[in-house]
Amino acid sequence: MNIGIVPNTAKTEILSILRRVTEILDKNSVQYFLSETTRQIEGAEVELNNANSFYSTRDLATKCDVILSLGGDGTMLNTAFEIKNFNTPLVGVNIGKLGFLAEFDIENFELFLSDFKSGNYTIEDRVSLDGECSDINESLFALNDIVIDKGPWPKMIELTIKINEKELSTFSADGLVISTPTGSTGYSLSVGGPIISPIADVIVLSPIAPHTLTARPLVISGDQEITIMVKSLAEKIQVSCDGQRVNFINTSASLKIKKGDAKIKLIHSQHYNYYETLRKKLFWGVDVRNEL
Repeated sequence: MNIGIVPNTAKTEILSILRRVTEILDKNSVQYFLSETTRQIEGAEVELNNANSFYSTRDLATKCDVILSLGGDGTMLNTAFEIKNFNTPLVGVNIGKLGFLAEFDIENFELFLSDFKSGNYTIEDRVSLDGECSDINESLFALNDIVIDKGPWPKMIELTIKINEKELSTFSADGLVISTPTGSTGYSLSVGGPIISPIADVIVLSPIAPHTLTARPLVISGDQEITIMVKSLAEKIQVSCDGQRVNFINTSASLKIKKGDAKIKLIHSQHYNYYETLRKKLFWGVDVRNEL
């Protein structure tokens, strides 16, 4: 079994955490390979046993049985983008804050490894989004969400939305979040969108600060295509994918967004319970009065 490791090099103490992870892998006779970004960590090439085994994330996806994202949810989202064209499953070890996607932490990593070696795990396919725009040379991709917003422009923008070429509405707002079920607990949630089971085949549209009481979040079928046209006095608007890859496009351009061809495979332990995660990390349904 080969494991590819993609660390968040910006995290403090990342070298000591990486050392601990690799020591556990060595103890369990598991071969591992490191992302080339690991070279950015001061002292990594000297201290880590596999100092000569650095590869691009995409090469790791072809070489390894599983990709281990070592950081937080943002690290997992970025890693998912890099391996989107491969079937290599992804697992997250959280050393960040919330860790909603990254199921494991450093304290239970060895337990995960034992379960993985014995086949005591499940793989869950997660829906992604693909987008295209005449102003952008390459296609857009997101595991969480694609966000159209006003960017640095201080005023609202006007959005016209079509679903399968049928007009839905035109309204003014700061922007629009187009989210997968995975992303429904992210930005979409913060602007009032619903929480969607990660195995549902749907897409969520959540307006950002709409100037109307009637532009509410909308759930549509994952088989439908969304077209968004923007009208604004600003020359450019902002389009971001998973809060990481940002493009500025002309307001005259239109975007088409649909369910992606790629499905990201996430590894879960047999003990994983999505609804328990909702309770523990987002306090869903928890009566906070009991804590007062």
